[in-house]
Amino acid sequence: MNNSQKHQRNIVLSLVVAAGLVVSASTSSSFAGNFANNHPRRAEVLHRDNNINGRLNKDYGKLDGHYGQLMHRDQQIRNQQQRDAHANGGYITRGQKQQLNKEENHLNRKIKADS
Repeated sequence: MNNSQKHQRNIVLSLVVAAGLVVSASTSSSFAGNFANNHPRRAEVLHRDNNINGRLNKDYGKLDGHYGQLMHRDQQIRNQQQRDAHANGGYITRGQKQQLNKEENHLNRKIKADS
């Protein structure tokens, strides 16, 4: 095997290794994305937030003019959940879940008091 053939073989081997790394990286990131989207604590908080949002929209006319404030607070809770998940690799910690649930409970009580 001459030097030109050795050089071509090294280039091919380098490309094969690089392609393997790309496939490996894309597989692990998609797994991380699936994990993050299906994480039970995050799913619970998002489910409760969707329920709150539905109640707000259903009770729009009965909220004594506080609809905008309550929707804003609901959006703040959703944004906080997203920031927490982003900071923790796509999931939220138990403490963050407890804090978000506390805030959602408080918002639920406000909605009930206004409707």
